[in-house]
Amino acid sequence: MFTGLVDDVGIIERLQVTPAGREFRIRCCYDDLVAGESIAVNGACLTVRERGPHWFTVAAVTTTLDRTTMAGWQANRRINLERALRLGDRLGGHLVQGHVDGVGRVVDVRQRDDARLLDLALPAGLAELMVLHGSIAVDGVSLTVNDLLPADVVQLSLIEYTLHHTTLGDLREGDVVHVEADMLGKYVQRLLGASSGDLSPQP
Repeated sequence: MFTGLVDDVGIIERLQVTPAGREFRIRCCYDDLVAGESIAVNGACLTVRERGPHWFTVAAVTTTLDRTTMAGWQANRRINLERALRLGDRLGGHLVQGHVDGVGRVVDVRQRDDARLLDLALPAGLAELMVLHGSIAVDGVSLTVNDLLPADVVQLSLIEYTLHHTTLGDLREGDVVHVEADMLGKYVQRLLGASSGDLSPQP
């Protein structure tokens, strides 16, 4: 479990295909990671395989590659990192599972006074989970829905701190990002489906 509060921006140093999947060696600020711990890499929960002072490796299997942007990642890419939440930690963002629901596409980026507005086209099935001023995780960053636009688009307002301490400041029109809808919304949707007799899997 995570909060969507990024605590480091890492850099992919190397990638290779291994029996464990597509493996990434990532340079980071951490010097006390342990093998087997969970870490959110651009919002996707992965397992630390090897580690050393200021580096670690993770691997993405086929199912992860199918629902994320990781198949296209290359060396020197900057990525958002967050270590798992510990009991007793402050919950400054919102509850984020690290289970990417799909890939969204940036359709517009513009500056308005002291905020950068980002319009994000959502993958199928996610728009109905969005509520005005509700929570969404984009590339692992906890954000607030600023507006709900037509054609399954949400508007996000990025503050100066987010722009400088995550990779979201690099986003441009056409870029793709990981999207995770609010966990509470997904459970409510499932329960409402069950009460109406529709037990088919939700997107």
